[in-house]
Amino acid sequence: MNEQATRRALLQGSALALVAGLTAPARAAEPTAAAPSPLEADLAAAERVLGLAYTSTERGQLARGYDQVLGQLGTIRKVELANDVSPACRFDPRLPGKQYAMPNARIRGKAPNAGPLPAAPEEIALASAWKQAAWMRSKEISSTELTRLYLDRIARLGPQLENFITLTEELALLEAKQADWGLAHGRVLSPLHGVPYGLKDLFDVAGVPTTWGAEPYADRPRPTTDAAIVEKLRAAGAVLLGKTAVGALAYGDIWHGGRSRNPWNPQEGSSGSSAGSASATAAGLVGFGIGTETLGSIISPSHRCGTAGLRPTFGRVSRHGGMALCWSWDKVGALARSVADCGLVLSVINGGDPRDWGSIDAPFGFDWQAQLKNLRVGYVPAFFEGVGATDVDRRALAAMRELGVTLVEVSFPDLPLAALNQLVTIEAAAAFSELTLSNRDDTLKWQDDAAWPNSWRRAHLFPAVEMVQLERLRRRTMVAFDEIFGQVDALIGPNYAGGALVATNATGHPSLTVKAGFIEAPTRGLRDEPVDPAGPRHRVPRTVSLWARLFREDVLITLGRALEEKLGVADEHPKMAQV
Repeated sequence: MNEQATRRALLQGSALALVAGLTAPARAAEPTAAAPSPLEADLAAAERVLGLAYTSTERGQLARGYDQVLGQLGTIRKVELANDVSPACRFDPRLPGKQYAMPNARIRGKAPNAGPLPAAPEEIALASAWKQAAWMRSKEISSTELTRLYLDRIARLGPQLENFITLTEELALLEAKQADWGLAHGRVLSPLHGVPYGLKDLFDVAGVPTTWGAEPYADRPRPTTDAAIVEKLRAAGAVLLGKTAVGALAYGDIWHGGRSRNPWNPQEGSSGSSAGSASATAAGLVGFGIGTETLGSIISPSHRCGTAGLRPTFGRVSRHGGMALCWSWDKVGALARSVADCGLVLSVINGGDPRDWGSIDAPFGFDWQAQLKNLRVGYVPAFFEGVGATDVDRRALAAMRELGVTLVEVSFPDLPLAALNQLVTIEAAAAFSELTLSNRDDTLKWQDDAAWPNSWRRAHLFPAVEMVQLERLRRRTMVAFDEIFGQVDALIGPNYAGGALVATNATGHPSLTVKAGFIEAPTRGLRDEPVDPAGPRHRVPRTVSLWARLFREDVLITLGRALEEKLGVADEHPKMAQV
């Protein structure tokens, strides 16, 4: 039997499971019994892998009924379940019986003056989206001119950065023409009217390929309808430039046509999985980018490329028409060159949608003139002192203190937060079980130990009982962070400190990355590990994260804008983008 056939047989004819670190109580020795059946021997091996210990009597009893288990597994694996069929168990980040304060449902106050239109094309391309929109409203530039500027930059810089999968040039120019008509006739549809954007290639656009960045789906039939966020952005007058690269099936920065690059150091990837949106935004190839996050896919590439990245509260933005990786974790958000842009994008794409079973209808808006003086911001002192913390992180904390907020020391719960990662792998393995069972996972380019194919094989061997226990741990984490946010309005910290990334993704809390400064670093791998520690060092950006109470993205925008202005590094862009 060849290796692939052996793997298929194991998956379809066995219930072995793999759990690292599980322990089981020792059993007393038993009297000598008859030789075990082949199935009993298999079960004994499975116990050793699982850290379990049954007696031979128990094992024999288990074996006598195990044909039913195998039959059920075979039945389940024959059921065809499309990617958009979510589980019946619906995740809701809200705790029972609690009332949640919501932001005002509109944008208030007067935006700052955008200043005059720059003379240099690259300065226009690298400006914040809100400024670009203001220049269009004052007729200093048209949407068509801005769109052509971006199309030219994509043609020149895109091939080196490998951050676009599909360019929608004809559609972009048509939408820009429509936006210009609206501007000429006083019909401005939103604060982002006429601004061109890039869409992570997980979302459908009628007539345009959606490849999910992955070889097995590169030639999928073209969709006939638009994703919910595409509907909303079109209704807001935004202009779609094309589909930005996504790490295959929403993991990493490697996709079927290449690897998205960091414009600050094109020798390294832009991290993932909203890799193309972050890279294109930082390089000035789009006005803003749309991304998704399940476990760091907005935060991580924003950190690598130095963009502002807003991950909204779970359920705030409809995922209809987008690829599902983990139905109870996936969120849709913005990557931009300023915090204000993130807020404007969320104001457009926010809203309930009955087509998304996880959708929550909650209002959103923010105040351009909001004050900081009454805000309480929590921090964990050890996060700014331990291994991995930098002077950039400490400067961000000092800047927050100088802004006049009340800083409050808090403690994270003493829970094994990292274990929650396994829930993502298990849900993703279920979403793409067909790839594992058919061996089509072998066609994916990335095949490292940490890549999806190996992770999903391992997930197929994870016990269902422990998955339920992890969901119970998730509930405890939700309660623990609700208690923390009972003390403070927001938290600040290094992006990956103390398990905050996995914990707040699991609980559904919103997060914002803010460019805080720069470090000198060698070329890095996906998780910031040096490829060659002794290699040349590059000046690259570093961000910090802000986290807020459920549905309080307005607080994140207020704090993030003030911190961004205080630190004064948001308008510094990669050299390759300034051409």
